[in-house]
Amino acid sequence: MTMTDGSVRVRFAPSPTGALHLGGVRTALLNWLFARHTGGRMVLRIDDTDLARSSEVHLRQILEGFRWLGLSFDEGIEEGGAFGPYRQSQRLEIYRRHLDNLIQRGLAYPCYCSAEELKAARESALKEGRTPRYPGTCRHLAPEERAAREAAGQRPVYRLRVDQDQPVVVDDLVRGRVEFAPDQLDDFVIFKSDGWPTYHFATVVDDLEMGITHVIRAEEHLSNTPRHVVLFQLLGGRVPAFAHVPMILAPDRTKLSKRHGATSVDEFRSLGFLPQALVNYCLLLGWSPGDEEEIISLDKAVARFSIDRIVKHAAVYDLRKLEWINGHYLRTMPLDKVWEYARPFFEEAGFVSPTATEAEIQAAQARLDAVRERVHTLVEAVDAVSYFYRPVTEYDPKGVRKHLQRPETADLLQEARKVLEGAESWDTATLETLYRDLIAKRGIKGGELIHPTRLALTGRTVGPGLFEVMALLGREATLDRLAQAIQYLRSQTTHSTTPTGL
Repeated sequence: MTMTDGSVRVRFAPSPTGALHLGGVRTALLNWLFARHTGGRMVLRIDDTDLARSSEVHLRQILEGFRWLGLSFDEGIEEGGAFGPYRQSQRLEIYRRHLDNLIQRGLAYPCYCSAEELKAARESALKEGRTPRYPGTCRHLAPEERAAREAAGQRPVYRLRVDQDQPVVVDDLVRGRVEFAPDQLDDFVIFKSDGWPTYHFATVVDDLEMGITHVIRAEEHLSNTPRHVVLFQLLGGRVPAFAHVPMILAPDRTKLSKRHGATSVDEFRSLGFLPQALVNYCLLLGWSPGDEEEIISLDKAVARFSIDRIVKHAAVYDLRKLEWINGHYLRTMPLDKVWEYARPFFEEAGFVSPTATEAEIQAAQARLDAVRERVHTLVEAVDAVSYFYRPVTEYDPKGVRKHLQRPETADLLQEARKVLEGAESWDTATLETLYRDLIAKRGIKGGELIHPTRLALTGRTVGPGLFEVMALLGREATLDRLAQAIQYLRSQTTHSTTPTGL
């Protein structure tokens, strides 16, 4: 069954041999945007013919990764569709049918050459300065010789008979006209001796059977394209339009890998990045929305998308840029939506339980809201709220040297604590009024009281507004921490070392 109505059909075809990585997300996203912009169809196909390395664990990680990112598919192993199965491991009968057709037409033949024979032929070609190509040893084997080899238990691979005397030309939608010389093609293997198709054969058959009109993929596949073009032609199918997207490089302009930090969706998720931010960042990796705008919604990207805005040079991975984008989403998304993503981090830290009461949830959300202006990830957010849930056990050393070493600080904090004890209500406006009155009464600068108080309550020198911190901590915790700081400072007056730990 193939498509004939001319509508756009694209696919993303990951192999479940590892995690879903940044490059795969970028490729899937570009396909998805093109399908949505054109009113076409987006197919998720699983290329799992590498049975030894494929795993259900990785498959589930890939599927869950896309769910988390918010990218849906029109057809696939979960959605179904008229062109299934959508797993290559379930399509062997289809591949064999196409192989048989090629054999009957004299376009494919069995090859019994051993690995040693092929290696020797390659070395000979290199020694003579020729491009290594399959020498055609088995191209014209007589039926009797084939039968003898089969009887001897030799299991052949199958090669495509390639008689290419003209360059293969690809009018790539990103790179422009790319020409491949005929000597870059030989009689390549399309079926392995274990009875399974090669990547090249399965991919082309699936694209043909599923009516794929545009293949948008990473540029590392460009060298495979002449083989694919020839296969499409010999299988009697329409060659799809190709668009090869530039690589994503590490900051040092080498190939991006684990040594450069997080690269998979699962890793970014565990580090506290939001899916909206990761999608936004991937969108900017090699695609230009047409202006200087860097925060762009999926709806806006769909409306603006065009393949000719895919840049031709490699994109460079920039973690700081991703953190900046993530920080923007943390600040601007509705609090209840941010809480959906933050709650697992709060639970893991022990700040809320899975059975938390509504009051506990509201308190946690208020604390998250207080710190989200100053953090870039949910991991940072959990650290930023930690003093609301854990006692202060040490003070920032720089803050101590700057704000807690004045002899009168302990007495000032004691006076502030006494004022707070008399607060009729415990809200930011009341607490600020009490502190401002005390500051005016003592004739001191605001920082002389506010900075030591912040250190006493949080152990830190930066954070939300002090009076918001007090309100969120509550009366009892605020008074207890002030008392703790006062006692500690007075106990250190005879020591020469800078007090930081309790």
